[in-house]
Amino acid sequence: MNLQSWPQRVLVVDVEGNGTNPPDLVEIAALPVRGGQPDTSTAGAWLIRPQRPVTARAAGIHGLTNALLADKPAWAELADQVHDFLGRDWICAHNAHVDYRELSRHLPKWEPAGVIDTLRLAKATYTALPSYTLDALIKHVRPDLSDAPRVGRHRATFDAYATAQLLLAMADRYESREQLITAAVPPSLPGAPEPETEPTLW
Repeated sequence: MNLQSWPQRVLVVDVEGNGTNPPDLVEIAALPVRGGQPDTSTAGAWLIRPQRPVTARAAGIHGLTNALLADKPAWAELADQVHDFLGRDWICAHNAHVDYRELSRHLPKWEPAGVIDTLRLAKATYTALPSYTLDALIKHVRPDLSDAPRVGRHRATFDAYATAQLLLAMADRYESREQLITAAVPPSLPGAPEPETEPTLW
């Protein structure tokens, strides 16, 4: 299906953390999909100074060091802005349980209309792949990343762009919005279809 027919805005999101458990957020990206394309001109992106230091392991993955984040706003300064940007739209993420959980933990009054998980969608769409990581799907699908932010893999803005392109590629394989939702929305997350129940006499 063409996402142009989706009745609400879809925001492809990605979050990066400081490596603690639970994590402090250090980067959020929210990329609208408009007209069947990622719209980088209206995307939201935030770098955040965490309350606790970024671990060496996390910094080695996404490159966001304590020095780089030292002059960035704290979460309390950004929470309302991020909440307003996300609104009540649908969100999409790869392994969406993680992004939804962390955004919900940091924004307790926020609730999206629905949550599309490209990991779940990929497992339904490409049934025989040995791996469904974002890197593996990029290699398999070969989406156009020529206009992706020049920040590299594991940064939120790049990962959101890659996820958006994967979503668009997979959505084309489904005939209807209902089919896509069934394949892509985890049962426990907002937007999931109601489970079918057996008819009863009363």
